[in-house]
Amino acid sequence: MLHSFLRLGSVTLLLGLALAACQSSEKTATTTQDSTTASTMSASITKVAFGTLNNQPVDLYTLTNNQGMVVKITNYGGIITEIHVPDKEGKLGDIVLGFDSLAGYRQPNVPYFGALIGRYGNRIAKGQFNLEGKTYKLPVNNGPNSLHGGTEGFDKKVWTAEEVKTDSTVGLKLTLVSPDGDQGYPGTLNATVTYTLSDHNALRLDYQATTDKPTVVNLTNHTYFNLTGGTSDILGHEVQLKASRIVPVGADLIPTGKLQDVKGTPFDFTTATVVGQRINDTKDEQIKNGGGYDHCWVFDEAGTGLKSQGMVYEPTTGRTIELLTTEPAVQFYSGNFLDGKLTGKNNVNYKKRSGLCLETEHYPDSPNQATFPSTVLKPGQTYASTTEYRFSVRK
Repeated sequence: MLHSFLRLGSVTLLLGLALAACQSSEKTATTTQDSTTASTMSASITKVAFGTLNNQPVDLYTLTNNQGMVVKITNYGGIITEIHVPDKEGKLGDIVLGFDSLAGYRQPNVPYFGALIGRYGNRIAKGQFNLEGKTYKLPVNNGPNSLHGGTEGFDKKVWTAEEVKTDSTVGLKLTLVSPDGDQGYPGTLNATVTYTLSDHNALRLDYQATTDKPTVVNLTNHTYFNLTGGTSDILGHEVQLKASRIVPVGADLIPTGKLQDVKGTPFDFTTATVVGQRINDTKDEQIKNGGGYDHCWVFDEAGTGLKSQGMVYEPTTGRTIELLTTEPAVQFYSGNFLDGKLTGKNNVNYKKRSGLCLETEHYPDSPNQATFPSTVLKPGQTYASTTEYRFSVRK
């Protein structure tokens, strides 16, 4: 009897050990599977209704890559409403300013959060320009000047959207037909902007446009970045730009027509510099005119190819943005005109310098500045521009 009991006990013990080993193996397999799933997440694009405008449906598209990075874009204004990227602890956070609803973006005086800008990014002096002997008048919406395409620019249009997907990317192709005379600009402009999110945490913007009459074009995007995820302002961010000159402006923020060396000034970002270090140096005429940084930096090496031209780094989160573009310049804007009157996502109040913009572009007021690179587009030509934001972390 004792022998039988011992034998039964041994069998029970062996079965228990085998079961425990099996469970342990199962747990290990599950953990490994979860880890693998997280690192090989399937890229996707989804669409939900975001409202209507003038009987046109407005949708919100969510682009997700296989790393879990998320970009949300609406076809109203081509607005980037959210960008979620990891910090140095691997925690995802939304790093752009914006709103949770279409109604938020339709409020008066919303400062172009995340929007596509056209037909002409930045300012045109006195709201007019001369092209081939004819003067064209534009809406004046920024003091005496026309800003970002006028009162009803591309940021307020409903674009036609098409989902685009490859083996390693997900994207959204937006198209818009801007009729002859739209906001005073000549020619019917057919514009296309394609947002592409890669599996390497890069967001690429490809702009194209054609026209049936000579016109001027300067397309860009006006996303406000805050790499803290909105927990503080952008004064602690570090910025580096491969640009040793800026386009100086007068008190009306219109270019003087000359270029200015940044060496020895608060505008020298040729090495990584904390944004808040010199932003309030009102002894500098340009800081005083812009109320901080609201200027066009001219890249030292600009050409037709896509080149790395700058970097933004936020030390508390480790988040970085590498800026690549084919454009000759960038408008670095430090959110000087945000005044706390707007409350956005997560009930965050957008106060002065809550976000910064890197608007890749040709120079401001180029149609009125003979020495600046031309922004004229003629029939038979194709306007083409590319900008890419590459997101990563420093640990």
